Amino acid sequence: MRILLVEDEVKLAHAMKRALELQKYAVDVVNNGKEGLDFAIGEEFSLIILDVMLPEIDGIEICRRIRAGGVHTPVMMLTAKGQISDKVTGLDVGADDYMVKPFSFEELFARIRALVRRPAQTNDPVLGIKDLTLDPKTFTVKRGDKLVELSAKEFSLLEYLLRNKNTVMNKDQIISHVWNYDSDVLPSTIEVHVKHLRDKIDVTGQNSLIHTIRGRGYTIRE
Repeated sequence: MRILLVEDEVKLAHAMKRALELQKYAVDVVNNGKEGLDFAIGEEFSLIILDVMLPEIDGIEICRRIRAGGVHTPVMMLTAKGQISDKVTGLDVGADDYMVKPFSFEELFARIRALVRRPAQTNDPVLGIKDLTLDPKTFTVKRGDKLVELSAKEFSLLEYLLRNKNTVMNKDQIISHVWNYDSDVLPSTIEVHVKHLRDKIDVTGQNSLIHTIRGRGYTIRE
């Protein structure tokens, strides 16, 4: 899952990026509102985290513009302000959630999980197909009763395919959702990760769950 973090406090942004990456998210960080708006409109993200007080364009205005432009990505607002009026303004322009600094990373992670589940309108966070299950909350993957150990990128790739199961995802779509903007990812990198993922989740004697659709991309299905 790919997150855009727009935060002008460099130390906080760096700490949040590291913490989120440990939770297996791909994170793009920008430190001013203009660049944040460009990223939010021009790239695909699973979640946008916006500070309210930003140079050039503030977070409220960014949220207003992306909603007006038809971007429906979940938005979480961050601010040092605690007044009710600030929260109301953020929510009124289209934000989905609001956190006041300082906050704990544990609460941040929990709210992120709630936001990314919301579009699917399901109370069950566990993804799966056949006897393969992936729990985004505990970062565990199982094939039957057997625990499968995956790298961070393998986990993110599998999660993305499961969230779009039975749909063919091309390499550009996979790169934009699993890797951050600064990553130098070649098409062959996707092939390598898919191979490693197959090696770990497939069962001997059974067909692979991940299918290569020549010239189009990959899909996960029975």
